[in-house]
Amino acid sequence: MISFTTPFHKKSDMKRRKFIKNTAMASAAMAFSAQSYARIMGANDRVRVGVVGFSDRFKSSLLPPFLSLQKELNFDIVALSDTWNRRRDEGRAHLKEKLGHDISVFPNNEALYDSKSVDAVFISTADFQHAVHTIEAVRAGCDTYTEKPLAETMADARAVLKAVKETGRIVQIGSQRRSGENYRAAAEFIQSGQFGPIVMVELIWNVNQPGRWRRPQLVANLQESDVDWKRFLINRPYEDFDPRKYIEYRLFWPYSSGIPGQWMSHQIDTVHWFSGLQHPRSVVANGGIYQWKDGRKNADTLTVVFDYGPQNDPTSGFQVQFTSRFSNSAGDTKELYYSNGGMINLDTNEISANGGLQEREASAMGMKPNLLIPRKIEGPSVVYDANTGSDSHTFNHVKNWMECVRSRKQPHAPIEAGYQHSIANMMANAAYRTGLKITFDEQKQEIMAGGKAWKPFKK
Repeated sequence: MISFTTPFHKKSDMKRRKFIKNTAMASAAMAFSAQSYARIMGANDRVRVGVVGFSDRFKSSLLPPFLSLQKELNFDIVALSDTWNRRRDEGRAHLKEKLGHDISVFPNNEALYDSKSVDAVFISTADFQHAVHTIEAVRAGCDTYTEKPLAETMADARAVLKAVKETGRIVQIGSQRRSGENYRAAAEFIQSGQFGPIVMVELIWNVNQPGRWRRPQLVANLQESDVDWKRFLINRPYEDFDPRKYIEYRLFWPYSSGIPGQWMSHQIDTVHWFSGLQHPRSVVANGGIYQWKDGRKNADTLTVVFDYGPQNDPTSGFQVQFTSRFSNSAGDTKELYYSNGGMINLDTNEISANGGLQEREASAMGMKPNLLIPRKIEGPSVVYDANTGSDSHTFNHVKNWMECVRSRKQPHAPIEAGYQHSIANMMANAAYRTGLKITFDEQKQEIMAGGKAWKPFKK
């Protein structure tokens, strides 16, 4: 189990210095919080929200629930930041129509936060930008709804975790399964001990969509003068402007890990949540670009095998298998949890004795049968269409975030959840790109490949 504080030191003088430092940091954070919340925590005060990145995800999935809840919870969208002039214009027009009033528009986040006009922000920018944009927001005194994946490098993951912890801001990671009634019921069932120890998890995410993550018309029309390319790159190696990498970034490493960051991050998060484990012990992976030869650099087919369990007991634990392909949609999306007594199917929302230990096999070994009692899991299944405003899980997730901004309680998917899924994603990405068995160094908080910390790209 990892700690989300600095490493523990045994010497008394080190502990004393650490205690003084942490106490000072905590006092500063409390004072900072009290000042920044003074204007938003009153019962009649409106929470002013900014939009960092006017993306399809925000427009189609996050905005609809916000609009339906804003009057009840006294929130309003007042500003938008985007490095692309087209998105700024589209965002301003769309939000003006939906909100019934104009908003302020900024060409970058620095200008947005310098305006002192927002208390909280939605962040739905490119995958590799989420961590940096969250750091900017919390350091500026804002709460955030941050889309997943949280981070694609350990340096970014450690930095954003530190920033959120030091500032005490409310950060909801966009892992909306954590707000789904069926997932919460499944988590309660497993954690109660009724399911028995997890022995295997199968995760599947298959599509047959040549246009997935492609925007050829937008790419054809995008000019470098339309965007701030250097701001887009943030902390990635500099290269000449490429409209495909700006718009279709999910196809290109190091701007996205593709399948792990976009899809696996949702499903592997439930493994951490249900089991209480924070990251895999080891990961191996294989895949490639087998179907869509369109210049992409991220795999269109990927299989990842995880080993999970206590770090100090390699004889116990379970395996997780994740498979995904873009070339054939048979199997669709599935999350299947197995115990010795049966299984949980989160596609059909059923608990069953399927595969459990039967009477004949048990008695032959002098054992008792082990069969779960079949039952339904309450709540609707998750909607897998990437941008749908009708997904109750996303609605509940946005609502939970808005309520927590007011109550200051921790949301369903706090920063630790994002940190944990990021480790699993990065281990999978490292395994795919190196062909090695990947492990995690608890003390250093590093992804390890071949006995060395994984360096994902050269700067």
